[in-house]
Amino acid sequence: MRFQKRITLLALACLSASILLARQAPRVWTVSELFTRNVGTTEQQNKQFPPHKIVGNVYYVGTETLASFLVTTPQGHIIINTDYERNNAVIRDSVTKLGFKFEDIKIILGSHAHGDHMEGDALIKQQTGAQVMAMAEDVPALQGIRPGGKEHPVDRILHDGDQVKLGDMTLTALLTPGHTNGCTTWTFKVQEGGRTYDVLIIGSMGVNAGTNLVGDPAKVAQYRQGFKVLHAQKVDVPLGSHPAMYLMTEKYAKLAAGGPNPFIDAKVFQDELTIQETAFNNELKRQETEGPPAARGGRGGAPRGQQ
Repeated sequence: MRFQKRITLLALACLSASILLARQAPRVWTVSELFTRNVGTTEQQNKQFPPHKIVGNVYYVGTETLASFLVTTPQGHIIINTDYERNNAVIRDSVTKLGFKFEDIKIILGSHAHGDHMEGDALIKQQTGAQVMAMAEDVPALQGIRPGGKEHPVDRILHDGDQVKLGDMTLTALLTPGHTNGCTTWTFKVQEGGRTYDVLIIGSMGVNAGTNLVGDPAKVAQYRQGFKVLHAQKVDVPLGSHPAMYLMTEKYAKLAAGGPNPFIDAKVFQDELTIQETAFNNELKRQETEGPPAARGGRGGAPRGQQ
């Protein structure tokens, strides 16, 4: 009788542990689900999200689903991701609402050569005179992004590990290819409350719709390289080219409620890395079994299925 009771208790303990693990396990996303999560609707791409301070001298000035970051210094400011050209008014308004001068932007950087992140480069350069800098491997694709026929400016070509400096800020460009050939992850340090934090902005590790992984070993190698680079980073404040990559909406709600800075959250980076790498590996396995996907057409500046 006592033996049966022990077996029953052990079974219940195992069941409870299984339920707990199931609750804690991150959701497994497909690449198409991640695209929808990240890009959202056209309305969300256009709608201004309340501009806010993230940490130190880093601010959010983008929309609900297209991230744009402002890094401020007394010598001028850096903007990372100009988004679509149609988002220009939102970005300008957000910068102004935060108390900064839009005209003080001196450097324009981007995550990768898709229209929803870098189409607005030319217009902001016209408005501010800022220098546009981009990873060498993305320059050919950027030259194809020409809103209204405007040539895409590139004033400085960057390479993996290059540093961009303005005032007391130094940003490092890390090549994390796959999503595009020159997809760029930005890392830098900021100070807040007497402490120094490592900030990282993920370029993107999503698999674009129509990408033939099984027929392109070089593309698979790019993704593997990108994940390897990201796994090696120390991150205190994870950000991303789309706000969903770092749970911005949930964190902003916590920020408004007061308490510790919710954006200082290394676990979110590890969770997102797991989500993205799992989706990539599952898509590769799916293609190995079912064959490559059919190619898809484009969508104004950023091909359909690109993030």
